[in-house]
Amino acid sequence: MNQSAAISDTSLVMVAVIPSTRDLDIARLLGWYRIPLKSAPKIIAVDYLAFYQTSAFPRDQKALIRWMAPILGHELTTRAELMQDQADHPRAREEYFKIQLGPLLELKKPLPAKSWKRVTFFYTTGQRVKNAESMNDLPVHDEERPILWQALRERALKSEEYQANELPEIPLDPALLALLSGFSRSK
Repeated sequence: MNQSAAISDTSLVMVAVIPSTRDLDIARLLGWYRIPLKSAPKIIAVDYLAFYQTSAFPRDQKALIRWMAPILGHELTTRAELMQDQADHPRAREEYFKIQLGPLLELKKPLPAKSWKRVTFFYTTGQRVKNAESMNDLPVHDEERPILWQALRERALKSEEYQANELPEIPLDPALLALLSGFSRSK
């Protein structure tokens, strides 16, 4: 599917590293992407992920962005739950964000990294993605920067409000309450 029909100019996009073809297959076939909590960007509540393909990809597919995906939601889990075939992995118990994705969208023309040597995460807009010739055109450095950061802050606050409102009300066991109240009186 062509991305230009799907993405709006005001869409918030996070460029994210997709380290291997296996990870791209997981995104495409299973519909999720993982980010270690300890290295996650502060705001993940964006509209799209744009995947930067590392040097682990075949020669004609490395050091570029070819694919994007809409973000449908996210949850916190462990690596062991995500990668069940890697239960003995050294980071198996570490927490990861599992980002649920919609279908992958292929860019009309891949965006080569050119002089970029290393990429982690950064934010951009749908308009910049649609008009870019290379990854150099994606970062927001001009008068749009305050607008981008304000939109990201608003999105983060809205996400936090949603999560707080979604907490289930858990009824407390009367026996437990009695035990706790008796415990606090004895001190």
